Amino acid sequence: MAKHSGATTIAEVAQQAGVSPATVSRVMNDRFQGEPGVAERVRAAARELDYSPSHLARSFALGQTNAIAFLVPDLANPAFQAVLSGLSKAAAQDGYRVLVADSAESAEDEPVLAAEIRRRCDALILCAPRMSEDDLVRATGMLGPTVLLGRSSPRVTAPTIFADSREGVAGLAAHLYGLGHRRVAYLEGPDGSANENRRRGLADYLETAPEMSLVHIPGGAGSENGVAAAPAVMAAGVTAVMAFNDLVAIGLMHALVESGVRVPDDISVTGFDDIPFARYMSPSLTTASVPHELVGALAWSRMQSLISGGTPEHNVVFQPRIEVRRSTAPPPGEAS
Repeated sequence: MAKHSGATTIAEVAQQAGVSPATVSRVMNDRFQGEPGVAERVRAAARELDYSPSHLARSFALGQTNAIAFLVPDLANPAFQAVLSGLSKAAAQDGYRVLVADSAESAEDEPVLAAEIRRRCDALILCAPRMSEDDLVRATGMLGPTVLLGRSSPRVTAPTIFADSREGVAGLAAHLYGLGHRRVAYLEGPDGSANENRRRGLADYLETAPEMSLVHIPGGAGSENGVAAAPAVMAAGVTAVMAFNDLVAIGLMHALVESGVRVPDDISVTGFDDIPFARYMSPSLTTASVPHELVGALAWSRMQSLISGGTPEHNVVFQPRIEVRRSTAPPPGEAS
């Protein structure tokens, strides 16, 4: 049989060998249990026709793609990029690839995206801080194996790895209090577990420091949200601002400086995450540091256990480390 240009199909191999396409598939997947002579005839036909089986089709035939899904709210955020880096490097050592879906901060889209990308992979690593609790329980129950990042829930049985932002933001508040700040703004993040945990952490701290007042200002999760919030910050009469994350803090600092407000001489600013840009800002950003690459690596170790039928290691809760840098100082009029 003469070969033609283009990829040889499984049907052509079957015709050459005088068997069904299903038999060719079983031989190529090492699942054929018939006469050895038939298997050799199929392999000979495959060699003659220069047939290369589709790795994707083979994966589906075996029920395994050697790929895992990673759902994030915003891949443009360097914090999630760092998690992906740690996850991808660890998974690659075991021969797995990582496919990424970005929900663009849409809590409504997260359950649909999670189900869609899970169908293309063996398992799901879910970072969905805005997803409702009920949707989270359904997703982790139906789409397993699943590892949950960035939040926890007593209703979820999947392995979880997250940073205690409630404790982390309280540490930032304590730092500002120690510098002498008494009227502070919290630049809110998007609705969801991450923002709620920060609000609770601040409420916890205010119980121990009743002389500190807190102003809540609407914000978001991106640098553009920090820029947009600058007028409200300047009008609030605060001496310090705690931004939802580093990106928001960076946007805010840029807008404040552009408006003639000095950071930290006039207003101190803190972030959360410790993305690489934070330490190279001018001034460098005081923030709560989370080891994002390590989070990714630990997520894979638990996922690998789930895929192989083992028992995952314990859940992990990181206590963020407060990195004090040059974006915070005593309020105006107080000695350093």
